[in-house]
Amino acid sequence: ITGSMAQNIYDQPEFFDGYGQLARSTGGLNSAPEWPVLRAMLPPMKGRRIVDLGCGYGWFCRWAQTQGAAHVLGLDLSEKMLARARELSQADAVIYERADLEQLALPPAAFDLAYSSLALHYLEDAGRLFATVYRALVPGGQFVFSTEHPVFMAPSRQGWAKDADGRRIWPLDHYAVEGPRVTDWLAKGVVKYHRTLATTLNLLIGAGFVIDRVEEFAPTPQQIQEQPALQEELDRPMFLLVSVTKGN
Repeated sequence: ITGSMAQNIYDQPEFFDGYGQLARSTGGLNSAPEWPVLRAMLPPMKGRRIVDLGCGYGWFCRWAQTQGAAHVLGLDLSEKMLARARELSQADAVIYERADLEQLALPPAAFDLAYSSLALHYLEDAGRLFATVYRALVPGGQFVFSTEHPVFMAPSRQGWAKDADGRRIWPLDHYAVEGPRVTDWLAKGVVKYHRTLATTLNLLIGAGFVIDRVEEFAPTPQQIQEQPALQEELDRPMFLLVSVTKGN
């Protein structure tokens, strides 16, 4: 297999320990503020054959299995993540395997649904993965994913700015310049790949997908009331959520 290998940041002890303290790590899907919106974009799970790209602790894999999925394949590059996923579940319908999404190969027409949560921004070549997923889905199969929003990924290194009225604004740094961005999040030197919103959607279209729905996640007033720290997420979209379908 040719191609670059994704950075395996999750197996670094500092990063893995920090990630394990996040609310979405300890509380699962219901602790992820974007989950209600992402869940609404999903088809019914019953009888579906599913692949989870970047499954992490396996929260979605286990949820899909409880919802009646026939088979769920959870893929992740991190051995530490997979070990934790296996500790949390021994369901026969869920299998976890190690895979590098940059070099992924999947059997053709083997899945009804492909899912991915906050993994695609670690990939240099999203177009290759989209083409792989397209081939792996049955006609009418869906691909539903979340990723960091490109606006969130391209902040100014000078931090927040203020407009003429003194309101805080989110300045961008070379939004149109795509490629790797290095950030310190949970550990130093984390590499993520910035793509514009148009690039992501056009790569999906180029792979043959039909776009069903696009959401730029913002918290609801109720979510902000329950978690005041989410107020900041109204200043710029943090997550991009997309649902696409392989044509018949």
